[in-house]
Amino acid sequence: MKTFSCRNIQFLLYEVLNAESLTQFENFNAHDRETFDMTLDTATEISEKIMLANYMDSDRKQPELENGHVKVHEGVHAFIKAYAESGLLAATFPLEWEGQQLPKTVNAAVEYICMCGHNSFIMFTDLAVGCSNLILNFGTDEQKRQFIPHLLSGKWGGTMCLTEPQAGSSLSDISTMATPQADGTYKINGQKIFISAGDQDYAENIIHLVLARIKGAPKGTKGISLFIVPKMALAPPLGAGGLNDVASIGIFHKMGQKATPALHLGFGENNECVGYLLGEAHKGLPQMFQIMNGARLGVGLTGISIASAAYYASLQYAHERTQGRRLNAKNAQNEPTAILNHPDVRRMLLTQKAVVEGALAFIFQCYDYMDLLKVSETIEDKTKYDALLELLTPVAKTYGAEMGIVSVNQGLQVLGGYGYTEDFPLEQMARDVRIMSIYEGTTGIQSQALLGRQVTRNNGLGLKLWREEVQKEVTEATNYELFTPYCNALTNALQRFEVVTNHLLGIAGQGDAEVFMADATLYMEFFGILNVAWQWLRMGQVAQKALLTQNVSEDDRVFYESKIQTMQFFYKYELSKIHYLADCLLNTEVLTVVGEREIII
Repeated sequence: MKTFSCRNIQFLLYEVLNAESLTQFENFNAHDRETFDMTLDTATEISEKIMLANYMDSDRKQPELENGHVKVHEGVHAFIKAYAESGLLAATFPLEWEGQQLPKTVNAAVEYICMCGHNSFIMFTDLAVGCSNLILNFGTDEQKRQFIPHLLSGKWGGTMCLTEPQAGSSLSDISTMATPQADGTYKINGQKIFISAGDQDYAENIIHLVLARIKGAPKGTKGISLFIVPKMALAPPLGAGGLNDVASIGIFHKMGQKATPALHLGFGENNECVGYLLGEAHKGLPQMFQIMNGARLGVGLTGISIASAAYYASLQYAHERTQGRRLNAKNAQNEPTAILNHPDVRRMLLTQKAVVEGALAFIFQCYDYMDLLKVSETIEDKTKYDALLELLTPVAKTYGAEMGIVSVNQGLQVLGGYGYTEDFPLEQMARDVRIMSIYEGTTGIQSQALLGRQVTRNNGLGLKLWREEVQKEVTEATNYELFTPYCNALTNALQRFEVVTNHLLGIAGQGDAEVFMADATLYMEFFGILNVAWQWLRMGQVAQKALLTQNVSEDDRVFYESKIQTMQFFYKYELSKIHYLADCLLNTEVLTVVGEREIII
């Protein structure tokens, strides 16, 4: 079963983003297009032969907690082994850590390919990468030597332990305690919930990165520190062999992504759990959030990956399923037509295609900014790419998650009643994608971060730079007469967005934070649509330029024309939604704030 388009990935990497240009920088000069393509081919083989092959079976055979230990699906073992041995697990890491220094943009394509095959398996490796990055950035030399090689070889697993039963997303209220010991270690006491891959049986050890409050630390987020807490105690000099008093209390039975267990973990139930401070005391939250931005992009990418697999499954079904007659040829003597020929089915399929390809371009754009930030040589460039990333990361996460859900549901609808059965993978995809708008901060939290912090950060620098980026594409697109109405539509939408932003900032200036933030999710939706419209205009003009200036093959002609047509579809059916959103955001009637004209619920 096809789950993604290799041609589309090549188009985005090489024709839209020009990823090859990154190889001119010292950090990436060991690579060229050939090494990029070899890496993508390796990911494709693992995705198709191991991940996709186990997708439905691992959903049916869920992880089990027996005698305090979790056993995961056998496919997880095969995937981790193949992923680590191929070098993909360490691909983005420095050469001194057996990495390849692969650009994040190309690695995002690797992740996308693998997620299209199995969105749950990749969480095991992503968590190991996240732990390794935090230790690399903040750990002592001894900690780096002790943990990173084992994590990047797949020998050890990793987790991120933030959420607690009583605190939820309010990390300022966490109560897990770290008590200093004479030897420089800490005794850890507390519980964490919803810990993905919190226990499993493929790794010899699991490295938990735990947010906790050092005894006597101030309340709130400023008193939180980050600790390395292994499941198994470490060999000298950091500890003695054996268990480290980390208990798997329970396993959550989830709606989707069942192959990755979500654990309720207990630390120090016998007061024997040893942790090691990572980085500076009381700096745990900013340290964790340095890696969380990458994790948020990953969540958006996962939502679109699932949507991609759903799109190709529903597209195949629409080609094969015959039912009814064309509305203009409604004669009982005519043979039933493929449902692909019905206008409403085509609308649903085009919605999926427009969302998947548009959002993928947007998310890849964010990863490209991440690479450019890494190789920037001037303060001006570093400031620019940092500002753009901070502004766009919550938007990419939210659009990928929310519209991934919409897209998958459109695919399920194409299959009709069959989509609701276990005979086809759409019902599983619908369950798997639903968590994406909750992972790493819900849509509401991301929206408040966007409007409340990112838009105003550095006196609105990110928004100013973003507008310049979009305007460059609009200006270039005006060279093609075909794009005139779309340039005008995007320009008008940008002007409307500016009016809305100034209106909301005016409310903020009056000191009414609740009214200011009441419709932040609508603002997020508005901004997300604008970003994907920007990407579609960019892709459309790249396609048009190729058609006009290159002697393209028939396959490429069809590909490029499809890009332009899908851009036109997005502008008609998706960009037009901004008018409703703008009207709502500019409407001064207050209906959801307690203490105003409160509606009884």
